[in-house]
Amino acid sequence: MSREKLVVVGQGYVGLPLAVSAVEAGLDVVGLDLDTTRVKRLGIGESFVEDISDARLGQALATGRYLPTSDYADARDFDVCVISVPTPLRDGVPDLSYVEQAGTALAPHLRPGATVILESTTYPGTTEELLLPLLEQGSGLRSPGDFHLGYSPERIDPGNPTWRLDNTPKVVSGMDPAALARVDAFYRRIVQRTVPVDSTRVAELTKLIENTFRQVNIALVNELAVFSHQLGIDIWQAIDAAATKPFGFMSFTPGPGTGGHCLPIDPCYLSWQVKRRLGRQFRFIELASDINHTMPEYVAQRVMAGLNTRGRPLNGATLLMIGLAYKKNTGDLRDSPAVDLANRLHALGARVRAVEPHADPQQIPAWVAVVDPTEPEVRAADAVVVVTDHDDLDYESITRTAAYVFDSRNRCTGPNVEQL
Repeated sequence: MSREKLVVVGQGYVGLPLAVSAVEAGLDVVGLDLDTTRVKRLGIGESFVEDISDARLGQALATGRYLPTSDYADARDFDVCVISVPTPLRDGVPDLSYVEQAGTALAPHLRPGATVILESTTYPGTTEELLLPLLEQGSGLRSPGDFHLGYSPERIDPGNPTWRLDNTPKVVSGMDPAALARVDAFYRRIVQRTVPVDSTRVAELTKLIENTFRQVNIALVNELAVFSHQLGIDIWQAIDAAATKPFGFMSFTPGPGTGGHCLPIDPCYLSWQVKRRLGRQFRFIELASDINHTMPEYVAQRVMAGLNTRGRPLNGATLLMIGLAYKKNTGDLRDSPAVDLANRLHALGARVRAVEPHADPQQIPAWVAVVDPTEPEVRAADAVVVVTDHDDLDYESITRTAAYVFDSRNRCTGPNVEQL
């Protein structure tokens, strides 16, 4: 009896952990990605995703049941296919071209009884209105009936050692009860708990609710941080005090803005869909996005003001930025507010150097010198700006050595430290 064959389209932060976990669960896995450089790296056991070590990837390859490839011909005779491709925004409009390409390329390999699951974050209705017609037209099959189609939003949190793919509850859905049963059965082989919902639209909205909730609450504390500074109140101490309430409060902390593929983008999918379908403005989302988007500019102005009070203009100053990734303990630079801030400071005439132990140096702007946080490096900086607070850095040593620290993450304390 042959093993179940899984195809995972997209081998990035979402697709690669799923592919490796599926190999470990005993499936034959084809990891499809059109980035040939990425495929070559995977083929030699070189992972670019922090949550999958080279050793774990190597073990998956050693089983002979993981095939990284750029050729859709390798998808033939699949039992299950999961599509986990990017869904970026282009000028405020959802770009589903990667989903369209995947659906079109996959359709000729679709056979009766197979299951297709979309994981890419998108607006409610995408699975039914966009992906389903592509699969039906390209295969000559119909769903419900000939094949199964579902949606399951990804909940990957890069760099989180506590909540991983296997122990994070997985929301699952299908176009009909039979499809839901197939989708649910597949994920039960990989995760500890599934959460079935009634339709793909509910599952699509679930993901947008999760990230909109975070975006709105982060925007709230970011605006509170701005006003608290002007009022002379310690926002960090106030949040810590509020967090002692055992009910009715969930703690969020301010920062230099939001980044990654989720928070700056996903809520805009919902806002776009509401405007397109209902002709209404989703004011909470638009206001939250605007507040978080302006935070890098606000931090730049605060750094400039901090230098001015110390008799040093920003133009010509040497700034040492701590972190460039959008999230601590990862190397993900997608839509990072730290990169936005670096660009702004550079444009204002600062010499920007950065400590970034996790990101691929080739993805960092060429004019940013990537350095280690040595004492001479820290001492030579007119200002140290803590933007992404990776846990593997010695903030006590940085604070002790630096002349001036602007800390947007509340990791440093001392008379030379200015908090966001």
